[in-house]
Amino acid sequence: MALCAKKRPPEEERRARANDREYNERFQYALIPQISSLSWFTTIVPLVLVLTITAVKDATDDYFRHKSDNQVNNRQSQVLINGILQQEQWMNVCVGDIIKLENNQFVAADLLLLSSSEPHGLCYIETAELDGETNMKVRQAIPVTSELGDISKLAKFDGEVICEPPNNKLDKFSGTLYWKENKFPLSNQNMLLRGCVLRNTEWCFGLVIFAGPDTKLMQNSGRTKFKRTSIDRLMNTLVLWIFGFLVCMGVILAIGNAIWEHEVGTRFQVYLPWDEAVDSAFFSGFLSFWSYIIILNTVVPISLYVSVEVIRLGHSYFINWDKKMFCMKKRTPAEARTTTLNEELGQVEYIFSDKTGTLTQNIMVFNKCSINGRSYGDVFDVLGHKAELGERPEPVNFSFNPLADKKFLFWDPTLLEAVKMGDPHTHEFFRLLSLCHTVMSEEKNEGELYYKAQSPDEGALVTAARNFGFVFRSRTPKTITVHEMGTAITYQLLAILDFNNIRKRMSVIVRNPEGKIRLYCKGADTILLDRLHHSTQELLNTTTDHLNEYAGEGLRTLVLAYKDLDEEYYEEWAERRLQASLAQDSREDRLASVYEEVESDMMLLGATAIEDKLQQGVPETIALLTLANIKIWVLTGDKQETAVNIGYSCKMLTDDMTEVFIVTGHTVLEVREELRKAREKMMDSSRTVGNGFTYQEKLSSSKLTSVLEAVAGEYALVINGHSLAHALEADMELEFLETACACKAVICCRVTPLQKAQVVELVKKYKKAVTLAIGDGANDVSMIKTAHIGVGISGQEGIQAVLASDYSFSQFKFLQRLLLVHGRWSYLRMCKFLCYFFYKNFAFTMVHFWFGFFCGFSAQTVYDQYFITLYNIVYTSLPVLAMGVFDQDVPEQRSMEYPKLYEPGQLNLLFNKREFFICIAQGIYTSVLMFFIPYGAFAEATRDDGTQLADYQSFAVTVATSLVIVVSVQIGLDTGYWTAINHFFIWGSLAVYFAILFAMHSNGLFDMFPNQFRFVGNAQNTLAQPTVWLTIVLTTVVCIMPVVAFRFLRLNLKPDLSDTVRYTQLVRKKQKAQHRCMRRVGRTGSRRSGYAFSHQEGFGELIMSGKNMRLSSLALSGFTTRSSSSWIESLRRKKSDSASSPSGGADKPLKG
Repeated sequence: MALCAKKRPPEEERRARANDREYNERFQYALIPQISSLSWFTTIVPLVLVLTITAVKDATDDYFRHKSDNQVNNRQSQVLINGILQQEQWMNVCVGDIIKLENNQFVAADLLLLSSSEPHGLCYIETAELDGETNMKVRQAIPVTSELGDISKLAKFDGEVICEPPNNKLDKFSGTLYWKENKFPLSNQNMLLRGCVLRNTEWCFGLVIFAGPDTKLMQNSGRTKFKRTSIDRLMNTLVLWIFGFLVCMGVILAIGNAIWEHEVGTRFQVYLPWDEAVDSAFFSGFLSFWSYIIILNTVVPISLYVSVEVIRLGHSYFINWDKKMFCMKKRTPAEARTTTLNEELGQVEYIFSDKTGTLTQNIMVFNKCSINGRSYGDVFDVLGHKAELGERPEPVNFSFNPLADKKFLFWDPTLLEAVKMGDPHTHEFFRLLSLCHTVMSEEKNEGELYYKAQSPDEGALVTAARNFGFVFRSRTPKTITVHEMGTAITYQLLAILDFNNIRKRMSVIVRNPEGKIRLYCKGADTILLDRLHHSTQELLNTTTDHLNEYAGEGLRTLVLAYKDLDEEYYEEWAERRLQASLAQDSREDRLASVYEEVESDMMLLGATAIEDKLQQGVPETIALLTLANIKIWVLTGDKQETAVNIGYSCKMLTDDMTEVFIVTGHTVLEVREELRKAREKMMDSSRTVGNGFTYQEKLSSSKLTSVLEAVAGEYALVINGHSLAHALEADMELEFLETACACKAVICCRVTPLQKAQVVELVKKYKKAVTLAIGDGANDVSMIKTAHIGVGISGQEGIQAVLASDYSFSQFKFLQRLLLVHGRWSYLRMCKFLCYFFYKNFAFTMVHFWFGFFCGFSAQTVYDQYFITLYNIVYTSLPVLAMGVFDQDVPEQRSMEYPKLYEPGQLNLLFNKREFFICIAQGIYTSVLMFFIPYGAFAEATRDDGTQLADYQSFAVTVATSLVIVVSVQIGLDTGYWTAINHFFIWGSLAVYFAILFAMHSNGLFDMFPNQFRFVGNAQNTLAQPTVWLTIVLTTVVCIMPVVAFRFLRLNLKPDLSDTVRYTQLVRKKQKAQHRCMRRVGRTGSRRSGYAFSHQEGFGELIMSGKNMRLSSLALSGFTTRSSSSWIESLRRKKSDSASSPSGGADKPLKG
C-alpha cells in the first residue's frame, strides 16, 4: 500500500507566492489530478439541459399552483372587528371572528350561521365546490341567534361553541353553543362550509369555527396518493443495473490500465512520464477507473426520465383533444388529469365499475308503483297481455293539473283514475311522496316550478306526486305547503329524520291542519320491511312479489310506510331527541337509537319503482372489452335482482353462460360452502383436458387459480354485501378471489364504499394485474383512489369522483376508446421508445470500451468531444421523441375492430427484462461492428494522394458518421407510422449532424476559437475519400441486415396479431383498388347496386346482437399459422401459473 505509506506532513503554516508556480510546488500542496480526458461541457451541458427542462416543468406547475393559492388567500371578507365591519383577506381570518357574507359570495371559512336576511334565519347555498352538486341547499340559524341581524347586537355576542375537532366529514357536525347560561345543540344544518357560495340570500352573519387548513374542505384535500406504472418501476431497476454495468466496465478497464502501465507503460516513462501525483501502476489504474466512469457515463440514460415525461405529456394531450371522446350533449371533453399513467391504460386486466350513473344514465323516471297490494304501470291489450313500448297507446293526459310537469310520462291510466276517484290509499301514497323529501322548490314564474333535489331519485318521486295532483309548492324550516288536488294545504314540519348510508331510509314527522301527527317513511326494502307492523303481513307478501318483479326488470325500488303518533308520545319522544342531540359524546349513535324507536311498527303503504336507463353504447363496450380479455366486475349498492337484470341488459351476463353462481350466505360457513360448490362445479367441467386425459389427483392450492382460470365454459358470480363482508375476511379472501377470478363476470350487490375499495385492494394484493376503477359518485371515490387507474364520469352525482380520478369523461362507452386506442398506443409507443433509447445509448458508448484495449487503457475517447455532447441532445433526441409520441402499429379503427391486439400489453410482452437484454445485445453488437470495421478498413487504407488514411481524427469522423447513419436507419425500421414530423426529425437530424460536423472543421470557427477547433478541413478531407464512404456503407449494412433478416423471417414464420392485421389491411386496399378498376372498365353493365352480392345473409341480425365483435377477432385465425395463433395464450398460461396464484407458487403448474 504505497499510497498509504507516503503521507504528507501536516502544515504548520502556508506560504504562497503570486505567479511563481515553481516556488509553490516545493511545498507539495494537495492537487487533484485531471482524471478526465473530456472537457467539462461534455457531461455538464446534457445534464444542465435535462435539469433545466425538469426545473421549468416543475416551476410552471408550482407557479400555477401558487397563483391559484394567492387567488384564494387574497379573497376579501367583511370581518366584525371592534364593532366595525372591516375588509380582511381570507388568510387573516381567525377562529372566533364574525363574518358578513353577501349574495353570490364564497364562504371564507367553516362558519356557524348566526343570522340572515331571510325569515327564520334561513339561507341558501350552493355546494358545487364541495360535492359537485349545483342544486341549492338550505341552512338555518338556531332560533336564539337568528334575531342577531344588527351589528351592535352581534358585537355584544359572547357565546361559546364546544364542538368536534377538525375532521374531513362534510356531512356531519356535532357541537353545542353555550350562551346566556343555556346550551343549544348544533348540527350540520347550522353550518356554512368553506367552498360554498351564498345564493338567493341578501346577507348573512357567521361565526368562524374552523379556518385555514382546519376547514373541512382542506381536510378533504389530503395527500394525493402517488401512482406509478409498472414500466416506471422496471425503469428504475434497469437504470440501477446499467449503473452496475458501468462500474464493471470501469473496473475492467482500470485493471487493464494498471496491467498495461506495469508491463508496457514503464518503457515510455522518458517521454510520457506519469503525472506528479501518480506514483504507481495501481494508482494509475485507480485514476483510470474514474476517467472511464466519466467517459462511459452516457450509458446511464440521464435524459431518459425527461424524455418519458415529454412523451406522456403528448399522449395526455391526444386524450384531451380526442373529438370522439367529446360529449356534445354536456359539452364535456375527455380529460387526462395525470400524465404518469398513460401506458398503463394499455395493460388493464380488471375493471371495477359502479352501476348507477356509470353503466346507467342516473336520470330517474317514475315507472311503476305498488299501492295497497295493486301494481300500477303496466299497460295491457284487449287479450290481457302486457303491451310493449311501441304498442302502447298515448301516455296519460295530465291536463287537469295546471302545475303538472309536461316532460313527465306515465302509461297506465288506471292510477290517475284511482287518484281522481279519491282512493284514500292512493292519496296517502302521493301525499307521502310530496312531504317526505328534502327537495327545494323554486317558482320563477307563476305556475312554473323548478325542483332542486339532492338525488335524481327524490326528484323523480316528487315530480310523480306533482303530476298526480299532490304538488309540493314551498317550504319553510317549520312548514311544508302542498297543493292536494288543487287545494293548498300547509303541514307543520315537526322533525326530519334524515337519510344516511347506514339507516338507508328517511322519515318526516308532520302535523296536518286537523292537528293529527303522522310519521312518513321511505327507504330500502331490506331495511323497511323489518320495521312494519305484524298486521300488514298479507299486504307485505303481495308487495314483496311486486318488488321482486320490479327488480327483475332492472328498476330501483323503495318501500313507503307511515305511522300515527299521539301528542303525548310525540312530546316525550321529542324531548329524548333533544337530549340526544345535546350529548357531547356518541351523539350520532344516540340519535340513531331514538330514530330507531319511532320508526317501528309502521303501516305499509306500497312501493315505488324507478327506471334508470342504460347509457348509450354500454353493451357494445362491455362486449368489446371482454374480447380484449379484460374482466369486468360491477360493484353496486343496488339490490341483487336489479343488478342481475342490468347485468343481462349490458351483456355482462348472457343466457349462453354455463352457470351464474349466486352467493347469498349470511354466515361464514354458508358463504364458504357456496364458494366451494362453485369451484367444484367449475373444476368438474375442466377435469377432462385435451386428449381425454382426466385429472384424478387432488389439486394443490398453488395450482388452483391457474387451473380455474383455464376452465371450460363461461361462468359468472353474483354476491351480496352481507356475504361479501364474510368473503373479505382474512381466512376466506383467497377462496373468494380464486372463485371470482375464474368467472367471466362478477357482480357485487349491496356493497358499501369501503367494501368497493376492499375488493379492488384484494385483486391488487394477490394478482399481478393492472386494475381500473370507474364511477361517478362520492361513494366511488375510495375505489377510484385504490385502483391503479381511477376514471371518473362527470354525471348526475356531482364531480367528487372526477376530482379524485386520473382520467375523466362523460360516458362509459368512451372507456373502450381510452383503453383500446389511447392506452394500447401509449404502451406500444413507450415500449418502442425505451427499446430504441437503450439500444442507441449502448451502441454509442460501448465503442469507447473497445477502443480502450487499443489505446493503452488511457481513457482516450473515440469521438470528438462536441459529438459526445450533442449526440443525445441534438442528433438522436427528436427522432425517438417523434416515434414515442406519434407511432402506431395499426389505425384506430383496427384497434377497435380487433380487441385481441390489446393482450400483449396485459402480458407485458413489448418491454420487459428479456426485451431489455435483447436491446442491449443489439447495441453491443452494433458497437463492435462500429469500431472494428473502420479499424480494420483503416489499417491499410490510403488517401487518393497515396498518404496514410488512418489518422485519429479521420477515424473519429468515420465512426461518428457511421453511428448517426446506423441509428437513423434503425429508427426508420422501428417506425411503424410515418408522419411529416417523423421524416423531418429523422432526416433533419442527419442533415444537422453533417452541417455541425462541417462547421466545426471550418476556417470560420478556427479563426474565432483557435484553441477549440484545431482540425480545420478534417471532415471535408475525410468524407471526400471513397474508402471512407465504402466503410460507412459496409458498417451500416452489416449492422442493419441481421435486424432486417430477423424481422422478415419472423413476419413470415411467426407473425403476431398486429402483423396479420396490417397484412389484411393491405389486402383490402389492393382489393378495393382492383374493384375500382373493374368498375371503371365494366360501365356497359347494369348500374344497380351490388350491395346484396357483397354481403352474406344473417349479418344484419349478427350486428344487432353484438356478437360480431367476437367474430371479427376469431376471423383472424384464418390468416395466422397454427404456431402464431396460440403464442399469446401460452404466454398468458405461463404468466398465470407463475404469478397469479395467491396461495403460493412453489409447485409446478399442471400440464395438459
